Amino acid sequence: MDLLRHLRHFVLVARELHFGRAAELLGMAQPPLSQSIQRLERELEVELFDRSRRQIRLTTAGELLLGEAEEFLAGEGRLRDLMRQVRAGALGVLRAGVPPDTPAVRLHALLDRLADRAPGLDVELHELTSGEQLRMLAERRLDVGLAHHPVEAEGLRFGAPVDVPLGVLLPRTSPLARGREVALAALAGLDLVTAARATAPGWHDHLLEVCRRQGFAPARVRPAHNPEFLFGLVLAGGAVAIEPATTARREPRIAWRPISDTPLVKRTSAVWPERSAHPAAPMFGQVAAEVLADAEPAVGAPTASTQRPWPVLFDAPG
Repeated sequence: MDLLRHLRHFVLVARELHFGRAAELLGMAQPPLSQSIQRLERELEVELFDRSRRQIRLTTAGELLLGEAEEFLAGEGRLRDLMRQVRAGALGVLRAGVPPDTPAVRLHALLDRLADRAPGLDVELHELTSGEQLRMLAERRLDVGLAHHPVEAEGLRFGAPVDVPLGVLLPRTSPLARGREVALAALAGLDLVTAARATAPGWHDHLLEVCRRQGFAPARVRPAHNPEFLFGLVLAGGAVAIEPATTARREPRIAWRPISDTPLVKRTSAVWPERSAHPAAPMFGQVAAEVLADAEPAVGAPTASTQRPWPVLFDAPG
C-alpha cells in the first residue's frame, strides 16, 4: 500500500469533511478517493469517518490519526527538502584542496563566500600542491581542488580558469630593480627559485620552457616550498623568482617587476571528478573563480589591513 498517498488523501478529506470537494482539490474523481480511504481503514483496521449522516465526521480514531498524519507528512516534506539541499550541494561535507601559495586574503574571501552561498555546507579545506590534489581526487579522498595549469590528468572537469600575471622577484638593491620592467634574457646566469616540480609538474615544465625560449636558462633551479625560504634565497643574491605581485607584499626588501618581453601568467582553476562528482563542486569552482579574479590592490598601495611600519619598497620607481 502507498501509505503516503493514502495519508495525503485522508488529511484532505478530514479537513474538508466532504469527499467531493477533496476529490476536486486533488484533481481526481470521487470514487477512487473513497476507495483510497477505505484501503487505509482496512490497513489500520479502524473506521476513520462516521458516514451515518449526510455530512461525514471524524471518528475518535480519525481525529487521532489526523494530528499524527499531518506531523508525519510535514516531516516527510522536510526530509525531501533536506535531500534536495544535499543533492544541490548546500549541505554535507565538501573536501577541498587549495595550493600552498594561495594568499590569505583570497582564502578568507573564498571561505566567506562559500558560507554565504551554502550556510549548511561544511567545507573541509586542505593545503595541497596541485600534484597532491590530482592524486587525492583520483583516489576519491578529495572532492574538489584548486590547481595550477597545465593539468595532465583524465576524467576531470574544470571550473572557469583565472590567469594571474607574473613578474620577477629580485632584491631591491639589484641593478635590475631600477627599471620599470625586466626582460627574461636579462636574468641569464642567475638561479631560478620556484616550487619543486613534484608540486605542479605541468606548470613547472611550462615555466622553464618559457624562460629558456626567451633567453633565460637558469644556472640552477632551486626548489622552495616556503615563501620565507624563497625570499631568503633571492635576498642572498644570485637568484630570482617569478611570482605574482602579491608575493612581494610579504617582504619589504624584495622588488617585483613586470616581464617586458613576454606575458607570463599562472592559470588556476577548480577541478573535480567528471563522474560521481560532489554536488557542491561546481559551486566551489564558480566561487573560487570569482575570488581569484577579484582586482588586486594596486602594487605599492596596500590596504589599511596590510599597512606596515616600514615603507612599501616593491613599487616601481618614479
